[in-house]
Amino acid sequence: MHEAPDMRSARCAGVVLLHGIARGSSSLMRLERSLQTAGFATLNLDYASRSKPIAALVDDIHPAIARFAEREAPLHFVAHSMGGLVTRAYLAKYRPGRLGGVVMLGTPNGGSEVADLLSGSRLYRAFYGPAGLELTTARRPNALPDVDYPVGVIAGNRFIDPVAGLFVLPKPNDGRVSVQSAMLAGMADHVVVKASHTGLPRNSVAIERTIAFLREGCFRACNHESRRL
Repeated sequence: MHEAPDMRSARCAGVVLLHGIARGSSSLMRLERSLQTAGFATLNLDYASRSKPIAALVDDIHPAIARFAEREAPLHFVAHSMGGLVTRAYLAKYRPGRLGGVVMLGTPNGGSEVADLLSGSRLYRAFYGPAGLELTTARRPNALPDVDYPVGVIAGNRFIDPVAGLFVLPKPNDGRVSVQSAMLAGMADHVVVKASHTGLPRNSVAIERTIAFLREGCFRACNHESRRL
């Protein structure tokens, strides 16, 4: 777990960062440093993404987030991949009083066809665990309540794995999640960037858009979008 230094004001807006399945807080380090440079306090959590169902993961991360949420400032969430589903489940159960905005990068809100294909495999189940089985298109759409807070969705349209990108997922996609599946009913805004699934949290345009959304509630607050996308 990485937390911003105490020298940051308690009135400075905070951001909880949640990584995806089979990843760690280090995968969000570039994004975290950019948020800190932009003036946000951060809590970059590690959690046992492969060992428990999403509901149990929510309980695991709650104590650290509750302590961080004691600050007298808005609390935002930025999440990559399955971290977005963990965020939705967390806010359904433990919504903080000063909730700000939520940015999801490559989150399979509608499920992943890759998970559909592989979920019957013993190797997949052993590696990704209970949460991995919650990523299929059959289980995602109605598993979480509708959002009633500002959500910005960032999707990628570049893929590294040609099999998944060309033959498994609807196009466009980021190699793990299709743009269509990343979309979420009730979202405030969305944007597509030229990045793969794993590359989204390190992509400079995605990082710029994330900061813009947390500040303005809209990705299009950046006036050079068409040049950079």
